[in-house]
Amino acid sequence: MNRILIVEDEKPISDLIRMSLTNAGYHCACAGDGEAAADLLEKGAFDLVLLDIMLPKVDGYELLAYIKPLEMPVIFLTAKGAVDDKVRGLRMGAEDYITKPFEIMELLARVETVLRRYNKAQQTLSIYDITVDTRSRIVKKDGAAVKLTVKEYDLLLLFLQNKNIALFRDRIYEAVWGDTLIGDSRTVDLHIQRMRKKLGLEDKLVPVYKVGYRLEVDE
Repeated sequence: MNRILIVEDEKPISDLIRMSLTNAGYHCACAGDGEAAADLLEKGAFDLVLLDIMLPKVDGYELLAYIKPLEMPVIFLTAKGAVDDKVRGLRMGAEDYITKPFEIMELLARVETVLRRYNKAQQTLSIYDITVDTRSRIVKKDGAAVKLTVKEYDLLLLFLQNKNIALFRDRIYEAVWGDTLIGDSRTVDLHIQRMRKKLGLEDKLVPVYKVGYRLEVDE
């Protein structure tokens, strides 16, 4: 399980990120200021650091300079959206730069991208009797391979990374098809129905009235 350090002084934001990443299968630790983050970094290695810039005691730029020799990837997650701030952060060695406010689904996608770049992405995901090898893109149910289309596989991965979260249809379409949903949502519904049937998830991947779908998992 990948270990992610969240360095954020606004507790509601920190809690939201921690909950979302935990639901996606990551192990998270949180620090509310730069000094506390440095203490955690001294005690153990992390696979990724999500780092705010405007922090008490030690700011994000200073902490990034401390992290860089540790060879841990860093994503800046900050309200400082000026181009100069982004350029400075990226030139200092941050792998990515996300400005607040942000969409959780975008954050999860960028986290996965950075971890994959460092060959630290989770290789196997599982739920109930289903396992997913993310490197080979092989899906098995009860040990037997299940043939999914590209979109069905991407949908399954999206729900596995957002367990117990109600996802809006337009967000699902944007995440999987990479475009804005215009008109009705029959494309999304059809692909989800076929994927649910193939994997026996009819009772677990449930419609949410006037929203979209939620993958229900007992934690």
